[in-house]
This record gives sequence, structure tokens and C-alpha cells, in this order.
Amino acid sequence: MKNTGWSQGLRVGVGLAAGSFLLAVGFGAFAVTHGWPAWLAIAMSAVVFSGSAQFALVTALAGGGLGPALASAALMNLRFVPMAAATAPFLPGGPLRRAVQGQAVVDGSWVAAQRPGGGLDRQLMFGATLAQWPAWILGTALGALLVPGGTALRDLGLDIIFPGFFGLLLYDALRANPRLAPAGLLAAVIATTCRFLPPGVALTLAAAAAALSLRERTP
Repeated sequence: MKNTGWSQGLRVGVGLAAGSFLLAVGFGAFAVTHGWPAWLAIAMSAVVFSGSAQFALVTALAGGGLGPALASAALMNLRFVPMAAATAPFLPGGPLRRAVQGQAVVDGSWVAAQRPGGGLDRQLMFGATLAQWPAWILGTALGALLVPGGTALRDLGLDIIFPGFFGLLLYDALRANPRLAPAGLLAAVIATTCRFLPPGVALTLAAAAAALSLRERTP
């Protein structure tokens, strides 16, 4: 049987889905313990499908109001702008069809779909995302409906999943490009000094440190 991009993507997606599922369980429980009804947390995962933005929104709404919450979530998802721009040349069809295909641009799938010689395997990306999306929704549902009480996140160890997830992303980013270290260090300093500010404000200020990585560098 021919090894197609779809089949490769589904295999890659199964591994990514396992991590997404655990993270989603943490998000579902986190949202409910912060006052969200279970159905709303599940609907959010089905529609938004972005762990970082979802956690940021729930955290900021709990202590910083709607404005900082929206700003935090938007900053988290700004990374999809250059990712989508880089993907667009490999998506066939008109604007509507390309927009629909663009919904498959998520972190793990997009990275896995990069070709060694340049370009992107769109079918691999589609398959990987197709495997992750239901796992994200199911994990959210289990966390929202079955994890009881405000102490369950800590008792089950779910409270370390999200910081651990971002810690791994930071480690990989710094290993691939050590020049990003100043941005990471500045974000850590800002987050520490903002501990007494509302969560949404602290998230927004810390995320703004990423602007350092946008500076034009000359050899």
C-alpha cells in the first residue's frame, strides 16, 4: 500500500494527540474550576482548538477582565499569522477553500509537515490535525465533566501539564536558536515582577517580550 501524506499524517497525529489529550483534560478541569460551565469549555475547544490561547483567556478572565483576556489570547495566537502566510502557497483553490484548509495549521502538524528541502506536505498536515482535534475535544470533556473539586488539578498532577508544555516549547526554541534567550529571560523577569498584577495584565506584558525576537538582526 502506498505511503501517502494522509497516512503519514495520521500516524504522526496519533502521537501528538496523546499529548493534546492530557493537556485538554487539564484545560477542561481548569476552566470548570474557574467558573466556566462544562458545555462552554467543550464548545471552546471544538471551535478555538488552541491550548495556549484557551488557558490564557480563562486565566485572564478570572482576574483581569475582558480586555486583558482578549489581548492575552490574541498575543498567544499571533504566531499563526506567519505560519499561515508560509502555508498559503501550498494550499490550492480559491479564498474560501484555502481558508478552510488553513484551519489545519496547528503547531505540531505544521512542524511535522515541513519538507526537508523546503515546502510543505499539506496532506500530512491535514492528517496530523485530524487525529488531534477529536482528542482535544474529548480530553476537554473528560476534564470538565469528570474532574471534581478545585483541588483535583493539584491532586492529579494536572496543574503541571500546561507549564511543562510551555517549558518544553521554550527548551526546543532555545536549543534551535540560542539568540532567543534574551526574549525568554525578559519574559520570565516580567512575569515574576508582575505577580501582583491581574493575570491578564501580567500575561500581556510577559508575552510582549517576544517582540525582541522580531528585531532585524544583521550578521
